[in-house]
Amino acid sequence: MPIRALVLTLLSLVLAGLPAAAAPSPADASGSGQVALRLEKGSVARHQLVAIGRDLILDGEAQADVAAIEGSVSISGSVTGDVVVLGGDARLSTSARIAGDVFVLGGTISAAPGARIDGRSVSYRNASVAWMTLLEGPSLGLESRSTVVVGAKLALLAAWSALLMLLFAACGRQLISTADEIKVEPFRGFATGLVGVLALVLTALFFSAFAGALIGVPLLVLVVLAALALKMWGMVAVFYALGDFLLTRVLRRRMRPASAATLGLLLLGLVKFVPYLGVWAWTVATLIGVGATLATKFGSRSPWFQGA
Repeated sequence: MPIRALVLTLLSLVLAGLPAAAAPSPADASGSGQVALRLEKGSVARHQLVAIGRDLILDGEAQADVAAIEGSVSISGSVTGDVVVLGGDARLSTSARIAGDVFVLGGTISAAPGARIDGRSVSYRNASVAWMTLLEGPSLGLESRSTVVVGAKLALLAAWSALLMLLFAACGRQLISTADEIKVEPFRGFATGLVGVLALVLTALFFSAFAGALIGVPLLVLVVLAALALKMWGMVAVFYALGDFLLTRVLRRRMRPASAATLGLLLLGLVKFVPYLGVWAWTVATLIGVGATLATKFGSRSPWFQGA
């Protein structure tokens, strides 16, 4: 699916826990009570538009991709690229013109008579919970200060610590190579990770919905294992990249790679206990790690597919 890179300057705002969007917006409120990101009629956006945690209203012309995460998209204008919605709906009025694909996870696509979509229309209404589960882990439905939640998070951090030590002992050089990619190209890693996660989710949904049990179940298991491998390797690389950055740029010190990675894990672990911010920070870190892992082929830097 030809989904191009999204606006990634939002990354620092998401990490800071702000309810950010791709650009300043007028004082219009969406149905959810949040201020909506709006492109007025007659306006032209030449770069990608992204709304996070709020709706996106497009009455003008978008000459690139349009995306909303945990929000809906309402279009009465035109979009040259793709429309991607995660955790919301895509609503197209009679005058809407979409040159690319419309892709919705966790919502529906509603197109009024006369709306035109030149690409494909894909909607998985019940997929948003699965998507967030892949990124951050299952929600326990309890208060953030509950002893069960706190204990589960501490156990998870202990597991990450053990995995960190194991991976650095077995293949530390390759992990550092992936971490170097994160330091140099964090935004590109985020974009690659987002597309990679979406591809894995779509593949899993396809196997579970269309493939027979004899073939679909083993293939689904392989997809889940691949997703776990990408997340585990990528997150350990993120731990090291964050810890090494703080040590060298802030503290002006040097430590062994495993120790630097442990420092990064502790910092992200503290953030994990902050409501809302913890989920977003670990989600962004996951996407960056997965993207860097895909870009470096688990640190080997060799092509994924060799030419004939």
